[in-house]
Amino acid sequence: MDSQEKKRFQELADRAWNTGTYVFTPFLDLQGLSAFHEALPSLPKVPWRLFGGAQGCERKMLSFGDESLCGYEMPFPIACIRMAPLNKKFADPLTHRDFLGSLMALGMEREMLGDIIVQEDGAFLFCHSRIADYICQNLLQVKRTSIFCEITDAPPAEALFRTEKRVVQLSSERIDALVAHVFKMSRGDAQSLFPMGKIFVDGKLCESPGYTPKPGQVISVRGYGRMKYSGVESLSKKGKCNTAVEVYI
Repeated sequence: MDSQEKKRFQELADRAWNTGTYVFTPFLDLQGLSAFHEALPSLPKVPWRLFGGAQGCERKMLSFGDESLCGYEMPFPIACIRMAPLNKKFADPLTHRDFLGSLMALGMEREMLGDIIVQEDGAFLFCHSRIADYICQNLLQVKRTSIFCEITDAPPAEALFRTEKRVVQLSSERIDALVAHVFKMSRGDAQSLFPMGKIFVDGKLCESPGYTPKPGQVISVRGYGRMKYSGVESLSKKGKCNTAVEVYI
């Protein structure tokens, strides 16, 4: 972990503790989340939370402080924006990259933007509440499609994130075997992702190909996708593990 990152988390935790006020970071990506978890044992024992706007979000803000420390409650400064075509009939198929590119063209900093969840009829964006009105007023087109934006309450997680259950047969519950089977690559290719810093478990960098995931943990493979590990459902006649996962689609 970069010493500057550790120092940054240290300063934020100290500020919350010394002033008795909430302190929020911008949205952290997987590397930022992993850096926080690595720094956590050395930080002051200040209450903290991670939240991305809805359950299942990958990019998250970090908050230091709680009611017992600060004397009041404060929600995360996160807004949810619905982005949808003005006319579905003439709308292009829009991807995550299309929406993100249009947002960045407005001069947005990536750390002010959380997850972008693309659906058939548009997308939901989680962003810092400070820039929500600006986005709604100025994001008028994505690719060649005219769109409208509106701030909305975050929809329930099941409406945001869709998963597909898959059962793969493994000799063991090693994470490298799981990644290889789910994302259809060789065992060697899967193992090469670990020293490259591509595998995260619940936001923490995983460097061991032999790690055994626990049911409920979310495994993110940068460049490929993510899945929630459900565990072994049964054993085959040859003693292999019929292992279930929920793959985000």
